Amino acid sequence: MNHAEFQRHVDVSRETFERLEAYVALMKKWNSAINLVSPSTISEIWTRHILDSAQIYGLAPENPNIWCDLGSGGGLPALVVAIMAKDASPDLSVTCIESDLRKATFLRTVARELDLKLSVRSERIEKAAPQNADVLSARALASLNALCGFAERHLKPEGVAIFPKGENYRQEIDEALENWSFQLDTYPSKTHPSAVVLKIKEISRV
Repeated sequence: MNHAEFQRHVDVSRETFERLEAYVALMKKWNSAINLVSPSTISEIWTRHILDSAQIYGLAPENPNIWCDLGSGGGLPALVVAIMAKDASPDLSVTCIESDLRKATFLRTVARELDLKLSVRSERIEKAAPQNADVLSARALASLNALCGFAERHLKPEGVAIFPKGENYRQEIDEALENWSFQLDTYPSKTHPSAVVLKIKEISRV
């Protein structure tokens, strides 16, 4: 994908796009060793992974200070968020919580090579110190019910959680509502016809 094609979906500067290209190159280089993304999706990396993560950044409130990404794996959406924020919201710091040490090393390597404001905590989500985040994200990590539990620990009371979900999202919402109350907005995914992105606020136990 070139800059013009990407621009049709997400408005980013050429510098930002070049950083995204550098990230994609690093991901392809490391993927055979530590399986950051499914090998079958590498050929569609720009739509399946980069654009899919960029839409999460696009739903965030203006000028957040702390963004916490849970189970960051290969950096989706955390590294995409940090790359897009570098010019657009330079005060934003991104924290990744990733217990797999090899993946944590990859995250730190990309952050260092691209000079991103991103830190990595190599520990389990439920054991990590509360992050008091303005924005919390997680992609393909856990059920919405479990994610609400993580949000209770790591999200500011007035913060926003942004979770992309697949076609079974309605069932996940119903299950989560048995244990949690929250304010929910649902956005159609720009990359998958049956997927959505959930934007959740005011999460509390019932």
